Formats: sequence, structure tokens, C-alpha cells
Amino acid sequence: MTLYFQDYSGGPNATVVQITDQPDGLLSFTKFGAIFCTDDPITEEFDPSSAEIARAQGLYVTSALDGTNTHVLISIVFTNEKYKGSTLEIQGSSAQFERVREVAVVGGTGKFRLARGYGIKIFIHSDFVISSIGKIRERID
Repeated sequence: MTLYFQDYSGGPNATVVQITDQPDGLLSFTKFGAIFCTDDPITEEFDPSSAEIARAQGLYVTSALDGTNTHVLISIVFTNEKYKGSTLEIQGSSAQFERVREVAVVGGTGKFRLARGYGIKIFIHSDFVISSIGKIRERID
């Protein structure tokens, strides 16, 4: 299964927000202790206008003093007809600036009940424009 995360880190349609203090208004992905909440659309293709099949909902915490790792707690909540209502649960440390990283699948519900294993998360594309609005696309296999 291949899933495409469409992450928007700014603007009126942001899908990730920083919960902890950010005095300058910019997201601080490398600040130790920074906490982010996300609700990213997941699409069936790289193109963000392709059909949405799920949402990635959860938290990221920058957990390394040097800002290189985040602790990830994400529920992939399926919205498409085939898996609607089923979830996959992702948890663990993620080297946030590596292009390819492994994440743990620690459970699931519905058609993915008791899922165990791992996913390979691959950074594909970013598009940062004025006002720190960023679009990041990642694929998880």
C-alpha cells in the first residue's frame, strides 16, 4: 500500500499547527520540545488533487536536543469506501530531516485490526513560498 501525505504548514488551509509557543509566528521544527498537531489529507496519488483516501491525524514532538528527531503519534484514519473507518497507528522516533526513514506500525482497527510492522516514509517534494507557507509531500509504503 502506498499513501501520499499532503502537508500544509502555513496559510489559511494549514494542516499542521505548532501547539507550543512560537513568538515569531514561524514553525520551529528544530526546537527541542516543540509540539505540533496535524490533520493531513492522504491521497492515492502524488498529485494533491487526486482522491483523498485517508487523514493523518496526531502529534509530532521534537524530541532530540539537536532538533533532528521527532516522536510521532499518528493515526491514519481511512475515509475511502474500501477501508472507511479503519485505522493504522504509527508511533516512534523519526529522523525528521532524512529523505527516507522507517516508522513503526504499532496497531490498527477495522480491516487493520492488530496490525504490526513498519512503513518506509519517503520525502518527495516541498514547495515553500512567501509567508512561510509550505507544502510537503511524502509517500509511505
